[in-house]
Amino acid sequence: MIPRYARPAMTAIWEADNRFRIWFEIEAHACDAQVKLGVIPAEAAKAVWQRGKWEVARIDEIEKETKHDVIAFLTNLAEHVGPEARFVHQGMTSSDVLDTCLSVQLSQAADILLKDIDDLLAALKRRAFEHKMLVTMGRSHGIHAEPVTYGLKFAGFYAEFVRNKQRLEAARADIASCAISGAVGTFAHIDPFVEQYVAGKMGLTPEPVSTQVIPRDRHAQFFATLGVIASSIERVATEIRHLQRTEVREAEEYFSPGQKGSSAMPHKRNPVLTENLTGLARVVRGYVVPAMENVALWHERDISHSSVERYIGPDATITLDFALARLTGVIDKLVIYPDAVARNLNMMGGLVFSQRVLIALTQAGVSREDAYVYVQRNAMKVWNGQGQLLALLMQDKDVTAKLPNAQLESLFDMAFHTKHVDTIFKRVFGEA
Repeated sequence: MIPRYARPAMTAIWEADNRFRIWFEIEAHACDAQVKLGVIPAEAAKAVWQRGKWEVARIDEIEKETKHDVIAFLTNLAEHVGPEARFVHQGMTSSDVLDTCLSVQLSQAADILLKDIDDLLAALKRRAFEHKMLVTMGRSHGIHAEPVTYGLKFAGFYAEFVRNKQRLEAARADIASCAISGAVGTFAHIDPFVEQYVAGKMGLTPEPVSTQVIPRDRHAQFFATLGVIASSIERVATEIRHLQRTEVREAEEYFSPGQKGSSAMPHKRNPVLTENLTGLARVVRGYVVPAMENVALWHERDISHSSVERYIGPDATITLDFALARLTGVIDKLVIYPDAVARNLNMMGGLVFSQRVLIALTQAGVSREDAYVYVQRNAMKVWNGQGQLLALLMQDKDVTAKLPNAQLESLFDMAFHTKHVDTIFKRVFGEA
């Protein structure tokens, strides 16, 4: 991942030194378990913990010859541990180390992403209550429909990211799997106790059945979850981009002092952050299909998944971490223009109340088909700039024969559309 879209804490998870530290802990804990089983002497495990070291550059140098990263690591480790290193990795296979390490790394990444979601939820909740009753035009197909509130917009996003948090918590639990079962996963050369012991020390759960690798349906679910979260980010970003369009301009990304919008046009204030988020979401979703294709491996093991995961593990988590943090910043500083909101709300001459008039006519005895005709023929005049809906309805004899003017006026009440906002907020945020 390029530094432009990376944050240090998440990047550190995927750096070589952290990977080798996890490898070391897996091997060292396995040695402790072997001591408890009486397979290796206690002095050997003690030597591993006391003298175990590694150098990234040295491992890279060895791997140039061995063409095998785990062997290169074990060779470098042995250079520091000494003769006792012969007891390291007994009965284990490379996948025991690689897959268990990846489980740890993805769990670490998930913890950061869950914190990111918590930060975003806090920002969304604050803005939801801040604009709880700011009535705005709801749109379907991009066309004016009926009023909603900005509070409901933010509440909807909040509820979606609560679901995303639940999805990620489930994916984290599923990916936190440990496999120390040896070649083809039969435990022929290593006792299952070792796996159980290492899993406990690493915060993982023993894999019930591992062929020689942890089944990749777990990983597919994890990356699919990241893809869903990315799609939710894009949904919020797309909404903001639409609201910032010049013709709408109800909301706007914060434009900082000294910021420039265009190299050619000094007047420009573009939604660059949410456009960026839209693009980053595409990247994260792009890693879902390769993760799905990794599920079908040959027999008990092949490594067709390995090269894929070396890319998508770091890239997907680093990108999503950056995107969540960026979206939190956008929400936190989003500028909303109430005057523009009101202007757009009143732009279409009362058309937003058409459904209420339609229903009132049916309750007054008019068939739904006729009521629709009465309201629509007046609404179409408003669309063509020929007046306000209420005034036109008051001039329509078919309408006034059933609805007197006073009743018609009462139907054009904006508060009618906000009477259940509190109910929705309680559903989303609880009684508090």
